[in-house]
Amino acid sequence: MTTRNLPMRGRPVYVIDGSRTPCLKARGVPGPFTASDLALRAAQPLLARQPFEPHEFDQVILGCAIPGPDEANIARVVALRAGCGKAVPAWTVQRNCGSGMQAIDSAARDIAAGRSGLVLAGGAEAMSHAPVLFNQAMVTWLGQWQRARRLSDRLRQLAQFRLSHLAPIIGLLRGLTDPTVGLIMGKTAEILAWRFGVSREEMDAFARQSHRRLAAAQAEGRLADEIEPLFDGGGEFYDHDNGVRPDVTLEKLAALKPVFDRDFGLVTAGNSSQVTDGAAWLILASEEAVKRYDLNVMGQIVDCTWAGLDPAQMGLGPVYASASLLQRQRLGMDQIDFWEINEAFAAQVLACLKALADETFCREELGLDHPLGEIGHDRLNVDGGAIAVGHPVGMSGARIVLHLLRILQQKQGDLGLATLCIGGGQGGAMLLKRV
Repeated sequence: MTTRNLPMRGRPVYVIDGSRTPCLKARGVPGPFTASDLALRAAQPLLARQPFEPHEFDQVILGCAIPGPDEANIARVVALRAGCGKAVPAWTVQRNCGSGMQAIDSAARDIAAGRSGLVLAGGAEAMSHAPVLFNQAMVTWLGQWQRARRLSDRLRQLAQFRLSHLAPIIGLLRGLTDPTVGLIMGKTAEILAWRFGVSREEMDAFARQSHRRLAAAQAEGRLADEIEPLFDGGGEFYDHDNGVRPDVTLEKLAALKPVFDRDFGLVTAGNSSQVTDGAAWLILASEEAVKRYDLNVMGQIVDCTWAGLDPAQMGLGPVYASASLLQRQRLGMDQIDFWEINEAFAAQVLACLKALADETFCREELGLDHPLGEIGHDRLNVDGGAIAVGHPVGMSGARIVLHLLRILQQKQGDLGLATLCIGGGQGGAMLLKRV
């Protein structure tokens, strides 16, 4: 295994605060908030409690995979609406599921290099607002209709119209399908389930655990410092991740039909992440900025690594990225106190766990002479994950970093590793340290 990532050298990079919106499950219609609405609502209370003004940021970086047509360079739109002022530059990054983590990594590297001292970075996505598109035949017909000037030309063009022209293209399904291998993400999870022998029973048990853990975290108030409540235009109140199902049972999960391979598949809606809307931000600072503004520190970003792999098995991205990062930092898996692996699919997370502990895989795929090891379930996604929380694509990388920092604080852990798979065959991993 080789890596083209350079380690994060230079000045230390601290996270001083962060917040997110609740993750709101898509219900078949556009949700009450666009991606920029969500990012703004998460930013406003976060910025209001800081001892510095929003215009003192050096830059704003936001990850987003599918911003709307009114959100071109969505980071700039949100920065201006949040009061950062016209002088603060802002830019948007897109690395599919890793977009939110990429924003944090970009900010951290600029701080480490001395190019920035104070950065607002995060991710946002309103998956329920993904566009429904005209097909190519309809677009062509409309173009020819616009060019027709005479009545006879328009009548001839009208005669060429077919009902099939109105067949919609679901933008979200296209976006979740890899164009190089022609597989929607759920089918890549089926490939991993077959390769690593992950059973339907294992997947459903993992999904139930995710919901139960999130429900427990909500009931005990452990997410209160993380989530900023929302009100929509109709006065509806949102203060928690509303896709959680505390009463889910193995029997209910077992009754669900496979989604991506209806004849032989194992991946269902119940053991997959949810289509969801949400946004998350973190404030990153240099040591100088911490001293200047007398800031409290949540933790330190130690390193971040990105890896590439076969797009047809993209769910193994956390294995490749985490292995590279651990080797570079000369750390064993037992030295990581808590892990967050984004739960795109239960099959995908379980396959990652099996790959990390598999001697043959680690030797042939990672170039190691020993398996990396096992992650105990008491150290992994301790408050549930995307199966229960949801997976707003551009947000998730930022959410798991923010939540892992909270976990390290609450449980007095030292090191944490946040990692996720990325559509298109990539993986990202970020090493965090409690300060």
